[in-house]
Amino acid sequence: MKINQFAFGAIAAVAASTSVIATAKADAVQDIKTKGVLVVGVKADYPPFGSLSPSGENIGIEPDLARNLAMRLGVKIQFVPVVAANRMQFLEQGKIDVLIATMNDTPEREKIVDIVQPDYYASGYNVMLPKTIHITSWSQMQGVPMCAIQGAFYNKEVAEKYGAEPVAFTGVAEALTALRQGRCNAFVYDDTAIEGKLQNPTWADYDMPLPSQDPKPWGIAVKQGEPELADFVSKSIIDWDKTGYILSLETKYGIKHSSFAEQMHAKYK
Repeated sequence: MKINQFAFGAIAAVAASTSVIATAKADAVQDIKTKGVLVVGVKADYPPFGSLSPSGENIGIEPDLARNLAMRLGVKIQFVPVVAANRMQFLEQGKIDVLIATMNDTPEREKIVDIVQPDYYASGYNVMLPKTIHITSWSQMQGVPMCAIQGAFYNKEVAEKYGAEPVAFTGVAEALTALRQGRCNAFVYDDTAIEGKLQNPTWADYDMPLPSQDPKPWGIAVKQGEPELADFVSKSIIDWDKTGYILSLETKYGIKHSSFAEQMHAKYK
């Protein structure tokens, strides 16, 4: 009987401990309010979505979204620079509270972190062309030599679907040099990265005139097991879409309104 009582006591203690842990995770929003700061992982090398100003300030669409979250919570904002190789690990390790860093929403990543719904943005592939080349539709890409990056999934699609002729290079710098030298007439790449390049005055004679293709959604992530924080972020995203806040940030940072942002605004307004 004593053994049974001991066992019962141990089970009760484990259950109570588990409950405390679950409560602590569920109270992530209150924890952030208590410490008075929201720590957000953002890119520092991906304009106009996340970069550093000459004075070292985090600027771009995603830092502005992070600041909006902090404002809604009534706390200060702290940025932590992340890259693709460490962004989810930083979230798992508790180094950041929220991740807003150009991350595609994929089933594999959803097993590691909690990707909040709805998705907040999307990127597809597009082409950067000299303004002297007057192409207004993808059908006109037939036979056009196109600088591309080795291994990019869209190389095959632009060749088979639009008849373009990809010329593959090992990296972005090599591909852009070839574009400058006229070894190809266009550069196919992620549309959001092209937007960043076009903001650089050295590419003032180039444009991205075509509609983006095959958009992939981007998600904001929180650590698994923090439902209150995920719910707060979800409601914030819906409000951004409803009010057109993301569209206004595209305008602020000098990029064209994306089809995804327009569609989400139409859905929730």
